[in-house]
Amino acid sequence: MSSFEPERIDTVVIGGGQAGLSVGYHLTRRGIPFVILDANDRIGHAWRSRWDSLRVFTPARFCGLDGMPYPADDGFYFPTKDEIGDYLEAYAAHFELPVRLGVEVDRLSRKGDSFMVAAGDELFEADNVVVAMGTDQKGVVPSFASELSSDIVQFHSSLYQRPSQLQEGAVLVVGAANSGAEIALDVAMSHPVWLSGRHPGHVPFDIEGFAARHLLARLVLKGLFHRILTVHTPIGRKARPKLLGKGMPLVRTKPKDTARAGIERVPRVVGVRDGLPLLEDDRVLDVENVIWSTGYEPGFSWIDLDIFDGAEPRHHSGIVEEIPGLYFVGLTFLHAASSGQFFGVGRDAARIADAVADRERHLSASATR
Repeated sequence: MSSFEPERIDTVVIGGGQAGLSVGYHLTRRGIPFVILDANDRIGHAWRSRWDSLRVFTPARFCGLDGMPYPADDGFYFPTKDEIGDYLEAYAAHFELPVRLGVEVDRLSRKGDSFMVAAGDELFEADNVVVAMGTDQKGVVPSFASELSSDIVQFHSSLYQRPSQLQEGAVLVVGAANSGAEIALDVAMSHPVWLSGRHPGHVPFDIEGFAARHLLARLVLKGLFHRILTVHTPIGRKARPKLLGKGMPLVRTKPKDTARAGIERVPRVVGVRDGLPLLEDDRVLDVENVIWSTGYEPGFSWIDLDIFDGAEPRHHSGIVEEIPGLYFVGLTFLHAASSGQFFGVGRDAARIADAVADRERHLSASATR
């Protein structure tokens, strides 16, 4: 399709992960014509591309999307990343969601009252656009990473899959949040490991233990994260910037786990000296590998609309009020602490689908006057 002949679609959903598929399910139930665009060649790719030993932090009973529970005999089983990818693929097939794979959106703009969605040589014109993507789109590393010796193997944690990617010798994992801590444990089975960074705190119980299985999962996940920590409660509004800025506490990993594995905790990395990582206590670490678990940026540079305060778009629970027809789903703490999780994204998707349906009714009524 040439750029001069846009394909007209009522609603374009950008992103075919759990957020986009959930939006698609709810749009289908409301009879709204739509298409889901995803840059990858297979549904569930974002999950399958993560490290081999990854298991999700929520039990299977909380991993299902609206309309299709996660298929597990044990609701307290913690699925692997490939099992999650397979579930998402099955979900899209079950509801016959119109997902177009291999379509990478490179520009979102406005033309009159319509949105223009450009993806290579394809162009879509829409009344509504739902950006259904998480905030972890593009891994970031410190600017001084390029000063490390060329003999050191280094990469961002988003590219880590297994210890065989590393060369022999010591490994420095920079960033001690959930991904960094779990990757450090994975690597420690075959390499000496240092773990750098502030301890973000941790869940003070075993998430796979008896109490978590029968009580705390409901209280913490469905209670605290889903109903209490929201933008509509004072405690939620107070907690939101802290969770966005510092991330979640360690869920599965405990300090005793890293200590038992022989992982040495070290202070923050502040630079490079003689080609080696420099700590804030002025120590230099002689390592052969560095894994940067140093966070992400949303990767929304392709959105050519004035809606951003820093990296975060201005929105009210996913609705961009200053640009009617533009919505977000899947962002961390979009509406609640559960917004980025399987058990929370459905509520957000349903609310956005309602907003799209209301707008379509309004546009239809205006056109007949």
